[in-house]
Amino acid sequence: MEQHPDAVADAGSLAELDAAVTGCRACPRLVSWREEAARVKRRAYLDWEYWARPIPGFGPPDAALVLVGLAPAAHGANRTGRIFTGDPSGDLLYAALHELGLASQPTATSRDDGLELYGVRITDPVRCAPPDNKPTVLERDTCRPWIARELTFLRPTVRAVVALGGFAWQALLPALAAAGWELPRPRPVFGHGARVTLRATDGGPPLELFGCFHVSPRNTNTGRLTTGMLRDLLGTAAEVAGLPVRRD
Repeated sequence: MEQHPDAVADAGSLAELDAAVTGCRACPRLVSWREEAARVKRRAYLDWEYWARPIPGFGPPDAALVLVGLAPAAHGANRTGRIFTGDPSGDLLYAALHELGLASQPTATSRDDGLELYGVRITDPVRCAPPDNKPTVLERDTCRPWIARELTFLRPTVRAVVALGGFAWQALLPALAAAGWELPRPRPVFGHGARVTLRATDGGPPLELFGCFHVSPRNTNTGRLTTGMLRDLLGTAAEVAGLPVRRD
């Protein structure tokens, strides 16, 4: 698999990195799948022109809180071109952020729907939609330079990170190390409500890493993750990051 170290290294800002990632074709299986999903489409989206490219992060470049998922959904972000947009997982996530006062609206339907995030950025460790929503370890590792560089750009302002699911947790640890935070030994174990303080290698402010069950329909439909659990954890992480939170 071809990587793109030059494209990652040449990005001089978060905006440049976001633009560069959309042209990545480093993982042949993911390129084939994302484009196949766009050709076949779902019946409900036959009139959509699918994005069918890697998905950049979404949110301000000076975010204090970063939420990390798994990968784009084939008919969600792969269709709309924005992370967690156009699928049930995003419906739950953005509604919770809106209730906390961290998003301008409770729904996310398209890239031009006017949604804004306040102090929060959302990203994925794998930027292309994978078959069965399951990236391989090699695909995860091939994609790592993008999120590692993204976290490096966010270092001046980010104070808390939430890993949405065990995959995000495992993918995040080496990316955080590459971006300049020390990992404790033994490595921390994922769990809902897990919290770990990471020291910055340059002596800067520490980073708080939180674990949260993924906002997948499987978790929410079975009650493993309730809306109250999600809202409480995101609210705590936002407060730790220094963001004003609405607790109604």
